[in-house]
Amino acid sequence: MKKALAVIFSVLIADQGLKIWIKTNMMLGQEHQIFDWFIIHFTENVGMAFGMEFGGEYGKLALSIFRIIAVAGIGYYLYSLTQKGASSMVIVAISLVFAGALGNIIDSTFYGLVFSDSYGQLATILPEGGGYAGVLHGRVVDMFYFPLFEGHFPEWFPVWSNKHFLFFNAIFNVADSAITIGMALIILFQKQFLTN
Repeated sequence: MKKALAVIFSVLIADQGLKIWIKTNMMLGQEHQIFDWFIIHFTENVGMAFGMEFGGEYGKLALSIFRIIAVAGIGYYLYSLTQKGASSMVIVAISLVFAGALGNIIDSTFYGLVFSDSYGQLATILPEGGGYAGVLHGRVVDMFYFPLFEGHFPEWFPVWSNKHFLFFNAIFNVADSAITIGMALIILFQKQFLTN
């Protein structure tokens, strides 16, 4: 269980520390170019992955409740794996997924209560008069942007003929990275998962 807790707390500290720094030091939409291909760009995700939304305020509430239930299930599964003595790779992979999901749930559950809005201003912690949204209605902070290369699809390409593309145009955070790495480990080492 120590290994799982070490992974979970490491991800949560890095994720929440960076998000809080971004919220309190950058305005929404502001960016810092680190390299041509790496930009810190502050955006907030109001819905699901890639900014998709799910049915307005009630959809957001339903999505937040579903996430909490899913993370509770992953947490229970992780605990049972540690009790069975699962391999280190299995424990690390599930811990990464759990920590990443929990990191984003913290944003959507509490950030609306804890922070002022970031539109045109730096957010403040525990603003007078309350935060920008109620419980379970906060927005997830994203910041990593890697526009590696861009161009146009060839003329012969189906559906997107001559359309402009940018690779990689998603903006994500530490929690998203932890989930992605955890899932990649599960796929790469699936034989170890099947024996646990």
